[in-house]
Amino acid sequence: METFKALIGRVAEGEKLPVEDARTAFDIMMSGDATPSQMGAFLMALRVRGETVEEITGGALAMRAKADKIPAPADAIDTCGTGGDAKGTWNVSTATAFVLAAHDIPVAKHGNRALSSKTGTADVLTALGVNIDCPFSLIQKALKEAGIGFLMAPRHHGAMRHVGPTRVELGTRTIFNLLGPLSNPAGAKRQLMGVFARKWVEPLAHVQMKLGAEKVWVVHGSDGMDELTTTGPSTVAELADGRVSVFEVNPADAGLPVARPEDLKGGGPEENARALQAVLNGAKNAFRDIVVLNAAAGLIVAGKAGSLKEGAEMAAASLDGGSAAARLAQLVKISNEAA
Repeated sequence: METFKALIGRVAEGEKLPVEDARTAFDIMMSGDATPSQMGAFLMALRVRGETVEEITGGALAMRAKADKIPAPADAIDTCGTGGDAKGTWNVSTATAFVLAAHDIPVAKHGNRALSSKTGTADVLTALGVNIDCPFSLIQKALKEAGIGFLMAPRHHGAMRHVGPTRVELGTRTIFNLLGPLSNPAGAKRQLMGVFARKWVEPLAHVQMKLGAEKVWVVHGSDGMDELTTTGPSTVAELADGRVSVFEVNPADAGLPVARPEDLKGGGPEENARALQAVLNGAKNAFRDIVVLNAAAGLIVAGKAGSLKEGAEMAAASLDGGSAAARLAQLVKISNEAA
């Protein structure tokens, strides 16, 4: 196997690594066989030159191979995004997950605590009463009975402990910010994936294709959100039928009004939990609208809706009828059971 020093030298010269060589590099790092300075040099060489589809694919394959996996139905979906949009918005993808579960779509929700925001998925779920540290057997049970299970990233990606300190010391985005959402421990082949920058929308759809995904929407809001936004247009790269197409969507496509950015601001875990519970209980506000828009997209990805308008109507019905709230209640109950 090529030494890590040799791989550093290649990227330092501006060479773009093929998938297998990139996978080797990430395997070395996540096996604890590289020093912090070597990892920092490698990650920054990639960042400065610009990471490629092949290198991201290789990194994702290495992460997936080392993950502690959870079995999931073949039609499982994930709503995990990159985070890191610095918008301070509330937990849109988490609320979206409960709406999708209400339509009998198994949701393997991958996520973490807040890293660049006030409140991550794990933080808001904890505030809602979900035991995010429950045994894996209960995650499987929740997936089967509640239609949604929460996969706490550090519990499934123990090998990341080898690179964590280096990432913290670097203090800037690296390729690992892109790899998390590509490394679902349940192997979900369908995904609504938000990204923090417009430039990554189309490349990450191609990465998903190389990784064997079936249908994916990679999205970025024109306001910078790593979600479909309701403040204006959003860019989408759709992977479907083995092809990637790029287009733009607007709130009006789902029959929704345009929001002001300040209407979507979130807060701490308790505040966001109250807002999320209110939306699931049928509250009519800007939070609800952005959940309806993203859930409509998720329903398209899951093959349950043919358009954003149809998906939005389905999403609204699950919020008003209480079925989305019921899925949260089930997840809370199951996650707190004795194993």
